[in-house]
Amino acid sequence: WNRIVLLTFLYRLLVEEVIEVRDFSMVLEATMICLDNSEYMRNGDFPPTRLDAQSDAANIVCSAKLEQNAENVVGILTAAGNHSRILETSTQDPTVILSCLHSVQPSGELQLTQALLKAQLALKHKPNPHQRARIIAFVGSPLSEIDIQELPKLGRLLKKNGVAVDIISFGEHEANQDALSAFIGGLDAGNSENASRLLVVDSQTHQLLSDVVLMSPLLRVDGGRGGGDGEGRSGVGGGSGEEFPFGVDPAVDPELAMALRISMEEEQARIAASAAAAGPSETQEDGNGDEELYGKEEGDMDESGDGGGQNDEEDVDEEEMMRVAIEMSLAEQKEQGEKKETDDKME
Repeated sequence: WNRIVLLTFLYRLLVEEVIEVRDFSMVLEATMICLDNSEYMRNGDFPPTRLDAQSDAANIVCSAKLEQNAENVVGILTAAGNHSRILETSTQDPTVILSCLHSVQPSGELQLTQALLKAQLALKHKPNPHQRARIIAFVGSPLSEIDIQELPKLGRLLKKNGVAVDIISFGEHEANQDALSAFIGGLDAGNSENASRLLVVDSQTHQLLSDVVLMSPLLRVDGGRGGGDGEGRSGVGGGSGEEFPFGVDPAVDPELAMALRISMEEEQARIAASAAAAGPSETQEDGNGDEELYGKEEGDMDESGDGGGQNDEEDVDEEEMMRVAIEMSLAEQKEQGEKKETDDKME
């Protein structure tokens, strides 16, 4: 019976993963990542520095885009210094992406409009003409007066050429809020297929920039919006999305996540069976009226209080089941390792 339940669960999980892969395959994009490498990126409000936090978040964005479709490509350019510099036009190699991200050094002031123009020109030479064009720009520095004046005109040009823009605003988001909101709002107006979004991340939420970006609408396949004006506030609102079950990201360690889920379901089934078997006998042994009185007193206490005792018991049960599930999964992994070592010795 346990094997049948396990096979049914694995089959259902496999079907769900196949459906997710099919959904991901619908996205065909060429993406340019615009990095802010101005002197403001030395600040440490996003640990360890804004530049390092941006590098981690950009790596997650590149990985997510490449996983969405086998034909997706990613390019990288910087947006500060004497002029913006294209580090890579289009690649699918993660090592090239990491090399480009680690080569970025703080220099000069942010020149956002110049960087967006270069990114748009680079996207004109995308390898597949059927790919959608998208720019994801990190903005961690205050915008210059020239950028504020030129952004509306640039927005009309990008919209005409069918280029969507996602902006991740952090560090100086309060100073840039009005200009960036107007820019994204103009791009997103009347464009339901290739949406542009603004993600605002506040350092006061004490969240990692990479975590906020990972759970934001920017990486959704369905092109989900953060709001009616194309604005997502995952950082200001305390983050979006649900936490990973058991504290394990299935994308990072799918085998461990699956083992924990199976162990948890087996433990829940065992506890339910034990409770069903022990329920009638306990009721007969304790049917002398004392338990009824005790239960009545507890009910009175729960009604007079805020019900916190019941919540505490549920938390304890969940923690106990979590502990047992982890122990079972680790024991299974240890047995498999010992069996493999024995087979190797015998060979």
